[in-house]
Amino acid sequence: MENESEKDTDQNEEMSDTSESPEPLSLPDASAEKAMQGSDTDLEVKDPGKAFAGVTGAELYLEACRLMEVVPVSHFTQNLAKPYINLSHHGLGPRGVKAIAIALVSNATVTRLELEDNCILAEGAICIAEMLRENCSLQELNISNNHLGTEGAEAIASLLLDNASYLYALRLSGNSFGEEAASCLAEALMGNYQVKKLDLSHNEFSEKGGQLLGQMLAKMSHAMTWWVIQKTGLRASWLVHLLTLISTASNMALEILDLSWNHLKRKGTAALGTGLRGNGALKILNLSWNSIGNEGAQALGEALKVNSALVHLDISNNQINNEGAKKLCRGLEVNGKLKVLKMANNPLTVEGASALVISVRKNPNSMMEEINISNVLVNENFIKLLDFVCQTRPELDVIYGEVEGRISKIPKQHPNPMKLIQKYLNEHNVRLWDFFQKIDKDGNMKIPVTAFRRAMLQQSSIPLDQVQIRELVHKLDRNRTGIVDYSHLKEQKPAQKPVEGEMKEEEKEDM
Repeated sequence: MENESEKDTDQNEEMSDTSESPEPLSLPDASAEKAMQGSDTDLEVKDPGKAFAGVTGAELYLEACRLMEVVPVSHFTQNLAKPYINLSHHGLGPRGVKAIAIALVSNATVTRLELEDNCILAEGAICIAEMLRENCSLQELNISNNHLGTEGAEAIASLLLDNASYLYALRLSGNSFGEEAASCLAEALMGNYQVKKLDLSHNEFSEKGGQLLGQMLAKMSHAMTWWVIQKTGLRASWLVHLLTLISTASNMALEILDLSWNHLKRKGTAALGTGLRGNGALKILNLSWNSIGNEGAQALGEALKVNSALVHLDISNNQINNEGAKKLCRGLEVNGKLKVLKMANNPLTVEGASALVISVRKNPNSMMEEINISNVLVNENFIKLLDFVCQTRPELDVIYGEVEGRISKIPKQHPNPMKLIQKYLNEHNVRLWDFFQKIDKDGNMKIPVTAFRRAMLQQSSIPLDQVQIRELVHKLDRNRTGIVDYSHLKEQKPAQKPVEGEMKEEEKEDM
C-alpha cells in the first residue's frame, strides 16, 4: 500500500506526467458522480449549466477531465488558442476524447484537429459528432485508425447528412468500415455540400461498397440540384441555368476521394466508373491497391470519355496489364481534363507504356502532365517515341523504370543540369534569379512545374533533355508542391558561391 506522503504528491506533477499511467482522478463528491451517470455516449452531464457555468478554454477542459475521470493532456491545454492541434497516438480512449469534445464545443480558434490512433471507438465518434454540431471553427479532422466500426460511421454520416458542421476535410482511414458503413456514408454524402476532401482508405469496402459509393457519385449532382431548388424556391424553368451553375461551382460537392487499400475489385470499380460519368465535381481519386484488374481499367476508360472534372487518378498496384492499359487509353484519347495518371507497380511492359504515350499524342485536347509507370522496363524505341511526343507536349513527364540494354551502375549519361546552368551563369555573369525571371511570364517568382518544364525545354540558352529537366524539377520542388519557387534567390549576388554550395550539397545527396 502507498503511504500518506505518496498520496500527497504534487497533483500538478502527476497530471503532467503522460509517460506513466496514474490512477484515475477521484470525483470529489456524490453530485459529480451523479453527473457522470448516463454520459458515456453524449456530451451532456446532469445539470451542465451548473457543471460548466462561466468556464471556458483550458479551465473547461480540466473540469471536463475531472468529471470524466481522465488525466488531462498538457499538449491540448497549451495549444487551445492555436489553429492546429495534433493529439494522434495519445491513448485518449472514449472518455479522454469526450473531455476534449466538451472543451471544443465553444472553441473558436482550432481549425485543424488530429486524433488518429486513439482507440476512441464508436463512443468517441458520437461525442465528436455532437461537438461538431455546435463548433463553428473546426474545418479539418483526422480520426483515422480509431476502431469506429459501423456505429461510429453512422454517427459521422448523420452529421454529414444534416450538413451540421463546417468540416471540409475528413479522414476516416483504417476504421474497419464495411458494407453497412458504406451504405450510410454514401447516403450522407449525396446530401452533403460541405466536405470536399474525404479519406476512406484502409477500410473493408468490397465490391458492394464500391457499388454504393458509385451510386453516390452518380447521384451527387442531381441531389445538389434539388437541394438548391428546395432551399431557394426556384421554379423548374430555371433548372438548366441552375445545372450550369452547379457544374462550375467549386464548393458544393466532394472533390478529393481516397479509396485506396480497400477491396473494390472489378465490379466495385465498374460501379465507380459509372458514377464518374455524370459527376462534375470530383477532381482527385485514389483507387490504388484495390485489385481492379483490366475490367476496372476498362470501366474507368469509359468514364474518362465523358468525365470533365477528374484531374488526378491513381490506379497503382491494381493488376492491370497491357490489355487493361489499352482499354484505359480509349478514354485518354478523348479526355481533355486529366493531368496526372499514376499506374506504377502494375504488370505492364513497354507495349502498355507506349500505348499510354501514344494516347496522349492522339488527343489534341489532352491536358496530361504526368504518367507514372516507374516500374516498367522500357527500351530505346520508347525513349525515341517519348522524345518525339514531348516536342509538341513539352509539359508531359513520363516516369518510367530502367532502359533495356543500359546498366544502371555506369556513370550518368546526362550531365548534371545544375552544373550546366552554373556554367551558363559563369560565362554570362548573371544571377540564377535573373535566369529564372526570363522564363517567368507572370513575374511572381513562382512558376508551376508544368510551365517551368515547358519553358526549360523551349529555351535555347541551355540545352536540356527530359531526364535532366525532371532532375532539375525534383531539386527545385523538393516537397512536390507543383510550384518552383525561386523568390529566395532574389538577393543573391552575381558571384556564384552560394549556387556552388548548393550544388555541392546536391552532389552529396546523389552519392
